[in-house]
Amino acid sequence: MAGGERFRRARRRKRLYARVQRARRSDLAVRAGSAVIMLALAAYALRQGDLAWVVFVAMIGLGIVWEWFHLARRIASRPAHLALWLAGGVAYVLAAAFTLVAIQREGGWLLVLAIAGSVVTTDVGAYFAGRAIGGPKIAPRISPSKTWAGLGGGMALTAAFLALFAWWTLEDRTALGQMLVAALLVGPLIAVVAQAGDFFESWMKRRAGVKDSGTLIPGHGGVLDRLDSVLFAAPVFFPLTRFGWSGCRPRPPGAPRR
Repeated sequence: MAGGERFRRARRRKRLYARVQRARRSDLAVRAGSAVIMLALAAYALRQGDLAWVVFVAMIGLGIVWEWFHLARRIASRPAHLALWLAGGVAYVLAAAFTLVAIQREGGWLLVLAIAGSVVTTDVGAYFAGRAIGGPKIAPRISPSKTWAGLGGGMALTAAFLALFAWWTLEDRTALGQMLVAALLVGPLIAVVAQAGDFFESWMKRRAGVKDSGTLIPGHGGVLDRLDSVLFAAPVFFPLTRFGWSGCRPRPPGAPRR
């Protein structure tokens, strides 16, 4: 009798495990498909130029404002508070959208790649440094997995990425030294600001009592879930790139170096 019960329990666990694995595979396929579509749309908009990129950024901005509104409704206790949240959200999105359009007009797809790459390297560096080193958490109540060591790793990897970006794209080699110094200064700042954007969105979701900011991107949650760091980092990246790098411009691929 006892043996039969153990056998039935083992079969139930096996079936449950099989269902979980199928769900994970299905979710992975959905996430991968959504990511491919998002990247393809962004690449198409960048390739087409100014108008297509403006429309793409505007659509992304509208999606984020929509998600922000639904989060704010859960957070705000009074209509006046909701109005303040919405005003702040619209200003926040407009600043980031304007900067992304300006970055594309200033340097084309290369500068857009630089800001996207900076955010990605921040996440990658933080992940691996955090897992390898561990240590104290930055804000465990908001984001339990993020550590100070991880932030340091993100800062270091982002600085290295921007230095390589400068070396790869710079046409005027006489300005390479100042460009590399600027990259080593800008990279850590971008990493800190990108992490701050991630913390802020996590704090909003905790206040709202939700796991994701929305459901607009299948398998990924909301648009804000994917672009929170970019929204914070972009307004900082553009002026530092334009003025901190003394007007240096990226070198188009294949162009001769001077």
